[in-house]
Amino acid sequence: MPSTTTETVKPVAHEVVLIEGDGIGPEIAAAVRLIFEAAAAPVRWTPAIAGGRAFAAGVATGVPAETVDAIERARLVLKAPLETPVGHGGKSANVTLRKLFEMYANIRPVKELAGITTPFSGRGIDMVIVRENVEDLYAGIEHMQTPDTAQALKLITRRGSAKIARAAYELARREGRSRVTAVHKANILKLTEGLFKRTVEAVGAGYPDITTDHMIVDACAHKLVVAPEQIDVAVMTNMNGDILSDLAAGLVGGLGLAASANVGDHAAMFEAVHGSAPDIAGRGLANPTAFLQAGLMLLRHLGEARAAARIEAALALTLSEGRVLTGDLARGKVEAASTMAFAEAVAANLERVDPAALPEVAAPVGADAAAAPASAPTPTPSPTLPDRITVTTRDDVGFDLFFEVENADPAELGAEITALAEGSPFRLKHLSNRGTAIWPGAASRTELTPHWRARFVRRADAAAGFDDAAALALIGKVGARHRWMHVEKLLVTDGADGFSRDQGEA
Repeated sequence: MPSTTTETVKPVAHEVVLIEGDGIGPEIAAAVRLIFEAAAAPVRWTPAIAGGRAFAAGVATGVPAETVDAIERARLVLKAPLETPVGHGGKSANVTLRKLFEMYANIRPVKELAGITTPFSGRGIDMVIVRENVEDLYAGIEHMQTPDTAQALKLITRRGSAKIARAAYELARREGRSRVTAVHKANILKLTEGLFKRTVEAVGAGYPDITTDHMIVDACAHKLVVAPEQIDVAVMTNMNGDILSDLAAGLVGGLGLAASANVGDHAAMFEAVHGSAPDIAGRGLANPTAFLQAGLMLLRHLGEARAAARIEAALALTLSEGRVLTGDLARGKVEAASTMAFAEAVAANLERVDPAALPEVAAPVGADAAAAPASAPTPTPSPTLPDRITVTTRDDVGFDLFFEVENADPAELGAEITALAEGSPFRLKHLSNRGTAIWPGAASRTELTPHWRARFVRRADAAAGFDDAAALALIGKVGARHRWMHVEKLLVTDGADGFSRDQGEA
């Protein structure tokens, strides 16, 4: 006789690496674990360390090998805030994690939260900022070129720009959004930010169902303050995204409530946006809302839409009723609750959530379906662009040489460098200082520093092609008189200059 016993089948638990982090990290991690357990969220935690504890143990990167191995296996991370050396010391462990696993898409939802009142409440703010996460100035390639002149290299690639553009358009399509805005500074940085803008527009051509427009980054900052409800999906380079995503978070309650996803093709990491707040660590004062929201993004990425919606509804009840709030939200209206008391209130409110009101499905948050588990919905295949641009002609027509000279007279320096170039296939076109052409030309009021650039171009009567030996010989001649520190070839492809011109350059 068949059994009439009905067995409850437990969902398969997803392995997730949990990095409790530094400062208030362990407290907010404990709060989120309590809520997840109360909601029976199908997650199995694998503890790991990074950040301050790793630096203290002598791990220069802040990310131990054991943590890297755990992430390689699980491919999913929920990370609390980490301590980062400021102005000195090692690299940021946060950036190291993103770059080790090529988590190229940083996704920051910006939406009004129930129970949180701000000057922008009721404006209908509901946007997503998609930030390229591994290129730009965050490549961290810096040099002291002279004792008082520092250089940072801003690296933008077509491939990286195409990947983040596709992430933005796929997110817009999954969430039923209608517009993607490329935010840039291409009016000034015509090569780097210009490449980003052009690539986003090229990718956007493959999404006729989504409107593509563009906005200069300073204009976007203005728009976020005066009309934030007009922004839908905004995609931008790394530093622009870092700044504007924090600005946008301030519109809906601040960094203490904001979460983000860092997603690539091989791993996804979810985190609170705020810092480790060491001044209040261990005192039970921290608000775990941002870290809980990161956990909800994780659940949706896993395809666990109903579990995420249930917890989100319980959080909304807790915030809206306003009886149990941490000190940052209580602000004297009610007695401030501890971190764990707030978490317990959210957990208790899970029982008050109406299951019939929960959504049935939700798309995974992420840049690529390959990073999501098999249970997550698969996004529509996106158009692709070639990784490399095919060009018909390319020619190195000269080179820029950066060198150091104290208290130089421009006319004398120009004559000296011109004489050194005599007999070589290159001539000195001009000298510049901090991006302004100084010689030859009219007198300039530009304040001169010891940091100079000489632009050498191939003479009209020189043989075609770039003569490496002659260039090195000329660099040697300049170097015998002045310390040089950097050289760049001047590339022309299909007749288009691949280098910027100085202010005032003829």
